[in-house]
Order: sequence, then structure tokens, then C-alpha cells
Amino acid sequence: MFVVDDLLINPFVSILEAVHSMAISELYDTAEIKNEIKENRLLYELGERSEAEYEQRNDELEAQLEIAREAHEQTRGKVEVMR
Repeated sequence: MFVVDDLLINPFVSILEAVHSMAISELYDTAEIKNEIKENRLLYELGERSEAEYEQRNDELEAQLEIAREAHEQTRGKVEVMR
């Protein structure tokens, strides 16, 4: 039974962990969120966004960034897939 586990189940679990890690990286891309924060600030400084719009969007992006950091922290230590 242990041979079957080693040959069939463990590779499948490893593949699922790798796919999960890649999905987390795609869904919670901290670099992209940071770029959106910079873009939001730039639009505000150029006068294309009001202060209220800027503050609201900034709060949303900061919340997204915190969620993304937490998601990456939870997957740390598991399979890391480099692209």
C-alpha cells in the first residue's frame, strides 16, 4: 500500500500544491496592486481624481494588498514555483 501511495498519490498531491501556489501568485499579485496604488496617487496629483475618489480607491487597494500579503504568507513554506 505504501508503494502505491508513493507512486500514485504523492506526485498528484505535489502537482496540486504547485498549481495552488501558481494560482495564489496570479490572484494575489502584490506588485500589480502596488502599481495600482502608485497610479492612483499619480492620477490624484495630476488632478484627474478628486481627494474623495483617491482616498476611497487607496483604502480599497490597501485592503487588497493586505489580503494578498496574508495569502502569500499562508502559502510560504509550501511548493514555490518559479516562472
